[in-house]
Amino acid sequence: MSGTPCDVVIVGGGPAGLSAALILARARRRVVVCDAGRPRNASASALHGFLTRDGIPPLELRRLAREELARYDTIEILDTEVRDATCESAGFSVVLADGRRLQSRKLLLATGVVDHVPEIEGLQEMYGRSVFHCPYCDGWEVRDRPLAIYGRGERGAGLSFELTGWSRDLVLVTDGPSEIEPAELARLRTHGIAVDERRVARLEGRDRQLERIVFREGPPLPRHAMFFTTGQSQHSALTVQLGCRFNDKGTVRTGPYETTHLPGLYVAGDASRAVQWVVVAASEGAEAAYAISQALLKEDLAAGE
Repeated sequence: MSGTPCDVVIVGGGPAGLSAALILARARRRVVVCDAGRPRNASASALHGFLTRDGIPPLELRRLAREELARYDTIEILDTEVRDATCESAGFSVVLADGRRLQSRKLLLATGVVDHVPEIEGLQEMYGRSVFHCPYCDGWEVRDRPLAIYGRGERGAGLSFELTGWSRDLVLVTDGPSEIEPAELARLRTHGIAVDERRVARLEGRDRQLERIVFREGPPLPRHAMFFTTGQSQHSALTVQLGCRFNDKGTVRTGPYETTHLPGLYVAGDASRAVQWVVVAASEGAEAAYAISQALLKEDLAAGE
């Protein structure tokens, strides 16, 4: 199928992209999925909040999804990166890493985002096991334990308040000046959340389990887990290349059924929403697939009249 026109090219082989591929295949549409193989949750040992799949390793979910899709002969999955995409009169043209070009009537970007992981010694080894970015994804496993929040300003304070639903032993570590307004600092104190502005030297623990945060000065802070909020960015430059509009969080501004400013272009999953959960990404992929299928059907019917 590669190298020939298809109905839809899906860029991204995570829950959003594969869910969309399933719906489109069942609508008898010819689909090419391009997967660069760099998922956001690559460091995670398990994903949560996905009914019937709670606790499954992310790569196992991906394997099961691909296994299900293999029985549909209108789907082709290419393990490659899309380097460029342009809008043309008849649809879209995408260029793969090896130089091949694909033509499609519609284009779905399910490319996700990249978290700005703090550059702290020892953190990378613990990321996904005792250092996290999403309390809804991993908070239950560390409930009622001593937790740290790494962040500054409104982001740091906001995540701290959010985590009160999982633990009351919370310390906001700002790694320098907190950049939090006095009124908000007072509110943190009211809820029993301490703020530590000391500079962080490293994280220490064993077997990927956080035990303490070591500062450049003073005694270490014993903690069982840490959540961070240091921002994110688009995983792919395609959203920028195609002129997508972005919201304050840096995700793509989409309309109903994941539509964008550009007719025929859809964006689903973490790249386009504030609620960045696997189950939501899969749902958005399905919604986008429905909209794409309806648009293709209307075009086909009009062409035959």
